[in-house]
Amino acid sequence: MAIIDASTLELKERVVAINRVSKTVKGGRIFKFAALVVVGDGNGIVGFGIGKAGEVPDAIRKGIEDAKKNLIKVALKGTTIPHEVTGIYGAGKVLMKPAAAGTGVIAGGPVRTVVEAVGIKDIRTKALRSNNPCNVVRATLAGLASLRTAEEVAAIRGKSVKEIL
Repeated sequence: MAIIDASTLELKERVVAINRVSKTVKGGRIFKFAALVVVGDGNGIVGFGIGKAGEVPDAIRKGIEDAKKNLIKVALKGTTIPHEVTGIYGAGKVLMKPAAAGTGVIAGGPVRTVVEAVGIKDIRTKALRSNNPCNVVRATLAGLASLRTAEEVAAIRGKSVKEIL
C-alpha cells in the first residue's frame, strides 16, 4: 500500500478518548494522560494515533503527529461504503453496513468519530464485543481498510464490472 503524505492534505483532528493514569510514589500521585486521536480529510483518507504525556494538550499533539504517520485510503461508493464488512482487532469487532442516501451516520462513540473523519455520510454500524475505544477504533479502521470497490475486484479477477455485478 502506498504511503500517504499528510503534508499535502487538509486534515481535521478529532479526539476520541482521553485516559488519565496515575502512579503512586513516595511524594503522592503522578498523573499522566493518553489521548486517542483520529484525523481525516473527509474524502476517504483517515488515520489514528495515540499520544501520551504529562499534560492533555501535549498528549493530543503527540496523538495527531502519530495519526498523520498512519493514514489509510478507504474505498467509498458515493456517500456510503461499497459493501457490508466486519472489522476485527483483538476483542473489538465492528459491523458496518451501507445505507441509502439520507440515512445518516448510525454509529456510536469511537466508530462515529472514525466514520465522520473518513467522510461517510450514510452508514449503519454496530460495535460488538469490546467497548474499549482503542480496540474499537482499530477494528473500524481494519474493516474500512478491507473495503474494495467493484472496479478493484474486477481488475483483480480480470473481468469486467458487469460480469461481477
